[in-house]
Amino acid sequence: MTQALAQSPGSIEQNFANSLTSVPAGDLSVTGAFYVPVYSSVSMSQGKLRADFSVTLSVHNASETKPLVLKRIAYFDTSGKMVESYLKSPVALKPFATVEVVIATTDTRGGTGANFAVDWAAAGEIAEPVVEALMIGSVGAGHYAFITQGRPVRLLGKN
Repeated sequence: MTQALAQSPGSIEQNFANSLTSVPAGDLSVTGAFYVPVYSSVSMSQGKLRADFSVTLSVHNASETKPLVLKRIAYFDTSGKMVESYLKSPVALKPFATVEVVIATTDTRGGTGANFAVDWAAAGEIAEPVVEALMIGSVGAGHYAFITQGRPVRLLGKN
């Protein structure tokens, strides 16, 4: 099985330089995290056939006026083991800017239960980021595309 590597760590800074700005100097008092389920592979025909998909994770700054700081973008496999980390240090997205991470169709390291963790912060009140993943692949003559949305990670339990 051939495995093409996904974007190398650090390439977000290079590939999306026009989407980035300086990380705010003050206290990043607002923080959050997203869990994004993705599918680099899907079992079909009662597990007898596997379809592989490319995955594009998009992180959008939904604020029109404030930068959004991304502290972590990490890719995990089905067993929960981290496959890749995409930021060497925090980066800040300009208002309404977007960054992406692309996992090639041939990179099946994530498996059927892959996921991303995205940690973010801001200096004060900000619109919650929009985090989505697009999967695209082919099986025989059929072509498939679907989207999953990131879910904010919130602690549940005793109040």
